[in-house]
Amino acid sequence: MKNTLTLCFALLFVLHSCKNKEVSKEKERILDKQGSIEIHFLTSDSIKIYGDLYEISKIAPTLLIFHQGGSNTRAEYKSIIPVLKNEGFNILTIDQRVGGQYYYGGYNRTIVDIEKNEFGYCDAYPDLVAALSYIEGLGFLGKTVVWGSSYSATLALKLADDNEDKIDGVLAFSPASGNPMEGCQPTEHIQSIKMPLLLMKPASEMQSERSQNQIKLAKENGHQTYIAENGVHGSSMLDNSRIKGSSEETWNIVKAFLSQFK
Repeated sequence: MKNTLTLCFALLFVLHSCKNKEVSKEKERILDKQGSIEIHFLTSDSIKIYGDLYEISKIAPTLLIFHQGGSNTRAEYKSIIPVLKNEGFNILTIDQRVGGQYYYGGYNRTIVDIEKNEFGYCDAYPDLVAALSYIEGLGFLGKTVVWGSSYSATLALKLADDNEDKIDGVLAFSPASGNPMEGCQPTEHIQSIKMPLLLMKPASEMQSERSQNQIKLAKENGHQTYIAENGVHGSSMLDNSRIKGSSEETWNIVKAFLSQFK
């Protein structure tokens, strides 16, 4: 009888310990995601997209944020999301089908489920379309602003151009062009977009003729542009750990642009 009671207490202790470990893991997961809810949805071609939703309220403005190539949303925007939350925005970030952990660590949850990933940059466009539809389905009533980094900046321009009745503004950090973007170049969208657009480049990229042409074209069409003197490629020009010096001036430009949508 004594041995049986001892065994029962031992089992209860093990079960209690396991439960505590599960609770700790859950708390750690929530902390890692900075209070967001992990979500997923399907694209028009049945790719399962994973992302994170940071909701403030249904009447607040919403940012749809997309990462660059070889990246994933949690790693690329780890230091950026908290600042944007404090600015009063709902935020949806996703892992597109083109990405990974090459930049900034972390891992891309979406590509893990794709057995044979032969997608190019332009092929990720349905991911952005599905993200916009997902936000619509949740019933958010505030203004919607799209935000892209590198190749996703080009796709964000296209998304905004194709959905002028649903999108109120766009931020394009180092829009990609050239051969890798064959079939979805940014030029035509920079020319035709009528909504507020902020196109940003680091000074290190301005020796490129393509970058010069993008900035010139944006200015000619009445859009706002900014050259970050100490910036780096894509949205990382806002991350102090990835640049030399401070990102304060760049952040001031971004915050001033976003203020019109509140």
